[in-house]
Amino acid sequence: MTAAAAGTAALSFWMLDSAPYPYAQRWLLSLPLPLLSQGRLDSMLELRHGERVLEVGPGTGLQALQTAPQLGPDGRLDIVDIQQEMLDHVMSRAERRGLTNIVPTQADAQHLPFENSVFDAAYLVTALGEIPQPEVTLTELKRVVKPTGRIVVGEFFDRHQVRRATLARHANAVGLHVNRLIGPPFSYYAQLAPCRPGGSGGR
Repeated sequence: MTAAAAGTAALSFWMLDSAPYPYAQRWLLSLPLPLLSQGRLDSMLELRHGERVLEVGPGTGLQALQTAPQLGPDGRLDIVDIQQEMLDHVMSRAERRGLTNIVPTQADAQHLPFENSVFDAAYLVTALGEIPQPEVTLTELKRVVKPTGRIVVGEFFDRHQVRRATLARHANAVGLHVNRLIGPPFSYYAQLAPCRPGGSGGR
């Protein structure tokens, strides 16, 4: 990504920032953000063929369309969004690419319609700060992801950004801790894991 493109993306996020992003502004969600690359996300998710993975707030599919192929034909990527138009957009793009392992569900991230411990990993990119009660969403993610799974949060410096210290506080409050961090404070990925009984609870 060029410096000019990065600057344009950052400015656009500040000028047009709203929560959640309306479908009319879907072009904004297709802009790659500085340092929130797919490669960095992959390094935090540690995907394997055959896994079942959850993405909350897929937008136009910037991450979903690159994540799903890594799961292989026996794997599955569930995408959850509160806006059906966003889900339809992602599925239309997936169909054009021949991807058949993405499953959409319209739902509120604070009430995920899944059984306990069904996902090997879950992630959300620039979405947690748009949700009114982040701790409720983190609690839900902890519930639906296996205890040995990975939860990855990606955040960029916009008006809804969850700062790293705030994320650590929210995570600790629901029994999670920041296991790994990559990227500077303005554009980072954090991998969360359950706190060990009797442990300090986080960084």
